[in-house]
Amino acid sequence: MMRIFVINPNTSHNLTDHIRRELERIKRPETVVTVENPTHGPASIESAYDEVLAGPEIMELVRKANAERYNAIVLACFADPALDAAREISDIPVIGIEEATLHIAAMLGHKFSILTSSERRVSTRELHVRLRNVEDAFASAPVLAMSVLEMDADPEKAKARSVELARRAIEEDGAEVIILGCAGLAGYAEEIARRTGAIVLDPTAVAFKIAEALVDLGLSHSKVRRYAAP
Repeated sequence: MMRIFVINPNTSHNLTDHIRRELERIKRPETVVTVENPTHGPASIESAYDEVLAGPEIMELVRKANAERYNAIVLACFADPALDAAREISDIPVIGIEEATLHIAAMLGHKFSILTSSERRVSTRELHVRLRNVEDAFASAPVLAMSVLEMDADPEKAKARSVELARRAIEEDGAEVIILGCAGLAGYAEEIARRTGAIVLDPTAVAFKIAEALVDLGLSHSKVRRYAAP
């Protein structure tokens, strides 16, 4: 039996329940999934400030997953807040949904676009594609103009807006792969792909399946230098 611990780094129980439903749907029958959120911190993560506020609570949940002998951790926020720190204190693999999905997107098409919650986060997307060495495959970061909580609260609006922006990214920016750049869009990829004809990636699902694969292979992040214990 494989046990995977998924951290929703904000305090929204609704979003946590949303993520849990989607992962229960796609997980292997023998995989046990636990999805938890902090009791303190930002209600949604919309800025670098929110990421820093969420950090200490993320660390506590990472420690909990290690202490309770889970096999892997998924950090279910597209900004990957505190990912490096989580890996430093973890003896089990920690997968950030952004990092994992950027690399998969670069494998599946010549160019990818990231649907992004707000204008202020576009520069973060540009920075992170450089950080992950996939800048040459980055086409654009179309803006949904919806907060994380709005996406979760109004799925039909979120899907309609995603379809509109995905089509525009394909036609105008040369995108072949679309990334749903928010955990609040979990579970919407199949419908958006059907309506646009593009490859559409749900980062939470992608990272979860990578977690299952790493556990199968007995692999984790190296502790030699960058992720050595503090």
